[in-house]
Amino acid sequence: MEPMTFEEYLHNNKIQPSGTPVRAIERRVTEFPKIMLLRFRLDYALLLCALRLHWLSVCSADPDDVSEEALNVIYNSAMSGVIPSRAVPPEVTQKAYRTAEEDRIQALPGLDQPPNFRQYSGYLNASDGKYLHYWFVESQRNPSRDPVILWLNGGPGCSSVDGLLSELGPFHIREDGKTVFYNPWSWNKFGNVIFLESPAGVGFSYASDGNLTAGDASTAVQNYAALLDFFRKFPQFRKNDLYITGESYGGFYVPTLASVTVADGKLNLKGIAVGNGLSSNSLNDESLVFFAYYHGLIGEEVWSALRTHCCRGMPVTRENCDFQRSGLLCTNAVSGVFEIVWRIGLNVYNLYAECPGAPQGNTQWARYATDMKHLFSHARDTSMPILKRYEEDRYFKIDGDHTYFHKRELDPPCINDTRIIKYLNDPKVRQALHIPDRLPHWTVCSSIVSENYVREFNDMSPFYRRLIRSKIKILIYNGDVDMACSFLGDEWFVDKLNLDVEESRRPWRSQGQIAGFVKRYNGIDLITIKGSGHMAPKDKPVEMYKVITTFIDGNGERY
Repeated sequence: MEPMTFEEYLHNNKIQPSGTPVRAIERRVTEFPKIMLLRFRLDYALLLCALRLHWLSVCSADPDDVSEEALNVIYNSAMSGVIPSRAVPPEVTQKAYRTAEEDRIQALPGLDQPPNFRQYSGYLNASDGKYLHYWFVESQRNPSRDPVILWLNGGPGCSSVDGLLSELGPFHIREDGKTVFYNPWSWNKFGNVIFLESPAGVGFSYASDGNLTAGDASTAVQNYAALLDFFRKFPQFRKNDLYITGESYGGFYVPTLASVTVADGKLNLKGIAVGNGLSSNSLNDESLVFFAYYHGLIGEEVWSALRTHCCRGMPVTRENCDFQRSGLLCTNAVSGVFEIVWRIGLNVYNLYAECPGAPQGNTQWARYATDMKHLFSHARDTSMPILKRYEEDRYFKIDGDHTYFHKRELDPPCINDTRIIKYLNDPKVRQALHIPDRLPHWTVCSSIVSENYVREFNDMSPFYRRLIRSKIKILIYNGDVDMACSFLGDEWFVDKLNLDVEESRRPWRSQGQIAGFVKRYNGIDLITIKGSGHMAPKDKPVEMYKVITTFIDGNGERY
């Protein structure tokens, strides 16, 4: 009997290529011999399944135990099957699918002086009926020779256009939400920068069938399809050096996308840069406990409980402690830490910054509630107080005398983006950016994408190891007062890769002052930015500009 095909297996077991809960696949995956998967070329939908299936079936609980076989399937899949042969699906007419020149922004509302560079806004085909909004600004230096830099904000579910208008883009918005001013430390002073709203459902991006289900694997495929479509629209940039960059949950977006890019080999990828990125769920969670204690946020009573119930004797180190262990006493002690970090009104993105709109109760915390369902997943005891309140925090009463509830927006806490929201929802701005009238109100983060996003991977170590072997440049930078994705978690993550150290940890300087610390490994530059929070290009633009230009343009120059 001929062995059944991958397609037949999916059909017989009623496994859908997209939108299928990971657990449903996990229950069935052991029935399918892994060797059979090697026989088939994967198209867009099947790559998504393959990524999920192999991660769950071939990999053990420890992400470092991922087999080479599993990685080879992920990286060496027939990429010609991932991207449809036609850049425009049949249901989209050529008239609706705009050219680069049609996407050109002729005038940006609120900007008095026209820019000295070209800019574009429109849509890229991300396959399977997904269309990702992009805003592309050409380099102010030498567009034809300068690198192409892709920027991805995190979330998951948050918009990269927020990164453009508040962090590293050439335009920033004034408090009136109407007028625009130039950012002197814009990254397009040395590169051509693409800001991509991903996955579909984020910002102005959309899905033609309304299906906004996304996960780590499908987002990587969407992003790569969109990237290929970008170079179809702008073929003059195809030979330029390419850098993939991002922050926060971009710590997952960037290495997964880079891995697909390296495997396909069509693009001239030279490096990646991740800022305050989530690289390992467990290391990020565990490091926050140490960060909170040594920054004076938790007292001796909580620390003693952690030491007693979560650690194996002295000294209290990450090797001797497991803050994700099961057990009510340890779980409740950890709950005390997260209560302080997330709920009392501290700015989780910058410990020493003010918190605009700091909560007086629970009603202003929306993003917190969604994030909490992903934190400390190994220690999810139903009696953990902070997790019991999770469902309560997702909704709020309209009227105290009634039991009506509304879902809240998922804008990040302590971040006031009112001016950007107002600007991007101005009809004249939307028209200038070529946004279809039928699309909804722009928000910083999509509640639909965030709450339904499937986090399929727990640790990026296998992806980084493969990227290091490909010899591309890698930068991991961290603002050192961020608590959402702390410098300590990323430092532990890189140490765990067991790379040779090329340059021991030392201070680096900007404008004559110590600006942070750098440690260079064989394959990765690890840098901290002193006094910066989660959004380093916003908090420390001068210092961040030096870091990124040295990384991209430096040719071995010291930071």
